Amino acid sequence: MKKAASFQFVILVLLAVVLILYITNQFPPWIYTYGLYFLCIIFGGIGGVTYCLRGVYISACVMKNWDDEWLPWYYIRPFVSMIIGGISSLFLKAGLILLESNQESEPTYFTFYALAFIAGLNVDNFVKKIEDISKTTFGIERSRSSKRKEGG
Repeated sequence: MKKAASFQFVILVLLAVVLILYITNQFPPWIYTYGLYFLCIIFGGIGGVTYCLRGVYISACVMKNWDDEWLPWYYIRPFVSMIIGGISSLFLKAGLILLESNQESEPTYFTFYALAFIAGLNVDNFVKKIEDISKTTFGIERSRSSKRKEGG
């Protein structure tokens, strides 16, 4: 448990440092060309770390059922959340995810960052949403792992 929590705090500090470096213009100019996507990756990671830290205290303190078998999940999840955070910005930018039915203007950057955080926080449901969009828009069926979770 201590390893998982320590790892999550290290990742959180690294994400915070990257965010501070970005805000203070310490990166090469080409990074700022893709700033929206870069920051969505960071906010997705922060969402994932938040979820993992919550998982540590729920499993260890509340449920008292900590199991080291879950350590790979705690080590991999922040990176998956970063990927999903970046992808969330692509779906919002492409108009495949609409946040309001009567959206009159372009979403603000804060909308992108919030969606990236939520996507990183709740990877499983976001992937299901992407699969639903893929099925509706392109006729692509859900993945086997999603079908397995739903019992189908």
